[in-house]
Amino acid sequence: MSNFAEQCGIHDATRQRALEQTESLIATCGIELVRFAWCDLHGTLRGKTLVASAAAKAMQGGVGMVSTLLLKDSSDRTAFKVFEAGGTSELPGFEFASNLLLLADPASFRQLPWTTATGWVQGQPWMQDGSAVELDTRRILQRALARLADAGYGMKCGLEIEFHIYKITGDSAGDQLDPELAAWPGPAPKVAMIHPGYNLLSEQWFDMAEEPLRIVQYTAQALGLPLQSLEIELGPSQVEAVFDATDALTAADNMVLFRSAVKQALRRAGYHATFMCRPPFPNIMSSGWHLHQSLVDPETGANLFQREASAPGTQATDAQYTLSSVGEHYLAGLLAHARGMTVFCTPTINGFGRFRPNALAPQSVLWGRDNRGAMLRVVGQPGDGATRIENRIGEPAANPYLYLASQIHAGLDGITRQLKAPAATDAPYGEAATRIPTSLDEALAALQTDPVLVQAFGETFINYFTRIKQAEITRHEQAVDKDDWQRREYFSRI
Repeated sequence: MSNFAEQCGIHDATRQRALEQTESLIATCGIELVRFAWCDLHGTLRGKTLVASAAAKAMQGGVGMVSTLLLKDSSDRTAFKVFEAGGTSELPGFEFASNLLLLADPASFRQLPWTTATGWVQGQPWMQDGSAVELDTRRILQRALARLADAGYGMKCGLEIEFHIYKITGDSAGDQLDPELAAWPGPAPKVAMIHPGYNLLSEQWFDMAEEPLRIVQYTAQALGLPLQSLEIELGPSQVEAVFDATDALTAADNMVLFRSAVKQALRRAGYHATFMCRPPFPNIMSSGWHLHQSLVDPETGANLFQREASAPGTQATDAQYTLSSVGEHYLAGLLAHARGMTVFCTPTINGFGRFRPNALAPQSVLWGRDNRGAMLRVVGQPGDGATRIENRIGEPAANPYLYLASQIHAGLDGITRQLKAPAATDAPYGEAATRIPTSLDEALAALQTDPVLVQAFGETFINYFTRIKQAEITRHEQAVDKDDWQRREYFSRI
């Protein structure tokens, strides 16, 4: 009799070798527990922890997980009425909080560096009949990448992630573990800053913040993540991590693991890391997630945005002065679908406070040549091998699978229709340009009126995504103290 992994059509000789290698590592490294992790709609890792003796069997037979995990809003409330007739009629297989099965990839095994004798594997959910869970966001990106491959392209991405680290004050948990204050969601921790800010790339502030930054460094490197640098950002207690470029799926996986890992490792040392865009304090700077992207030849890895020389007759404000024709079409596609894709790049109510003039964050749908005020920054010189497009619209809380998928679908539309890009801006905060949505509600509406993105993601997924995000909006509107709502909803969890 075949096992569940074979029933799902994913078990082959390569996976079998990875399974055997992981079994050996579990045994020889003295692993006692193995975490089976999965990324939810909001970019948060969830899962189950198994004893080591059960791990190999579970990688073949799956681990049961309640299907409502895919139906949660950002407060962990189920946004669909799963116990009412017709409550999940548009989502067959999710009625009555039925079970899904989480299948882990044995090749993803890592030993966690901040705890003892604990392994980690990354999984994806499957229906009990062995069919794919199409709402799974990693699968959304896999489908987008398959579409990109069918068009003859691969994708490389580099990550620049701004976030905040604070020192937890008082006891190790503060109000978060006080049973008298338990709520849904509960209170955020009380914190102090690790550096005072407003001194960009200050060596003194780095030295002041070195202890938590060393934890970030050790954690990322021990997990095999391609960390390049750690930097002091402009805002108080704000830092940045930069990663080398990888293939797109690996980049998205790395982002999910990095956020979860550093939060856990820092918490054990008495620090609170948050990927909330604008933490709930009066004098802070917003954090962005700048996504560097280029298309590559899937066989040779050659950069397909690259030009050996500027196109004849072009000047610096023309796209083909720097980008290939494919790169220009891709850039134009990102611009054409900028408003529709914003909600995948900035999916929280909090994140829209970042889009303001002269703040090193975009405000309008524009591109610029090495211009950090523009939404899209074209980086590189003809012949340098590093030409790429940097999208500056993202916040660090974004689900990376949806963020990257939105880029692919928008860029492919530009390539398919051979769209031309306008001239580069020299006034990114001027009045004439189309504006980026200024609220989560407006961004959802922009997505729903973008037929290309709706078709690419699928109407079922768009309706599902919209319903869950609308539940977040409704609860925020109903909150009496909206600042406290954001502290509990975002600061304590993201």
